[in-house]
Amino acid sequence: MTGSSVSQRRPLAMNIVIFGLLAIWIVLAAFPFAWTVWGSFKVEPDFFSRQNWMNAITGPFTQRQHGAPFTGDGYYGAWVTREFWRAVGNTAIVTVSVTVISLTLGTLGGYALARSGHRYAFWILIAALVFRAMPHITLVSGYLLPFFQLNVWGVLPTTIIVLVAINQPFTLWMLHSFFLSIPKDLDESAMVDGCTRFQAFRRVIIPVMWPGVVTTGLFSFLLAYNDFAVTSMLLSADNQTMVPKISSFLGSVQEQGNVMFAVAAVVSATVPLFILVLFFQRQIVSGLTAGAVKG
Repeated sequence: MTGSSVSQRRPLAMNIVIFGLLAIWIVLAAFPFAWTVWGSFKVEPDFFSRQNWMNAITGPFTQRQHGAPFTGDGYYGAWVTREFWRAVGNTAIVTVSVTVISLTLGTLGGYALARSGHRYAFWILIAALVFRAMPHITLVSGYLLPFFQLNVWGVLPTTIIVLVAINQPFTLWMLHSFFLSIPKDLDESAMVDGCTRFQAFRRVIIPVMWPGVVTTGLFSFLLAYNDFAVTSMLLSADNQTMVPKISSFLGSVQEQGNVMFAVAAVVSATVPLFILVLFFQRQIVSGLTAGAVKG
């Protein structure tokens, strides 16, 4: 039975309620980002006007200062004046490295634990769960002094290693749960056909659980991409990623234009996430509905 036939068989009042609630949810979900995108092309007196909120729509101060209702000064200030592009490059290095390392270790570890019949596999997963439940800030603060003494504070590799360590229990649980849903017969059949254990894992198991790998990789990417606590503590000002860089725009002292730099930077940081989700939407939905989030 198709979705359209089900919709036609429902009472009209029920359809109106369903579509009305759906429309409200879409507006509530989309409005904050749409409003931020709109405001990023205004000047600060318009977007944060206390006299009349309609100034954010009509833009009288923007018109007066730039001769047009929209301006790209916020983006120019963020990307050129304050060198936001450096933070984008650092974020790309950190997120890609964390995702690749986490997935490599997570798939191998999750597969080994899922196929292991020993009791210690259970306790390893419990230890990983306890480690994952601890606040990130407590895991980092105790290592700051050794990082200073070893002269490894403020650089990207240290942050990547710490984020991988924090993210590893999550990827291990996610991928372990997904491996459990794959019958062991697939491994055994591949090995009967002449494959080694690793060849069976690479040629037979990985293609089957590809949606789970993509889903886990996306969550790992988001953890590194959106992290503030770890990156703000471990990275120097020259090596900041996007989130602490946006926070630095606001700072403790208010300067003219800095708020709009932050607004433009927020929009710039959000757009890649939309593209990523749209590009992998089929794999993400398949992974979520196939049980990859059991962990």
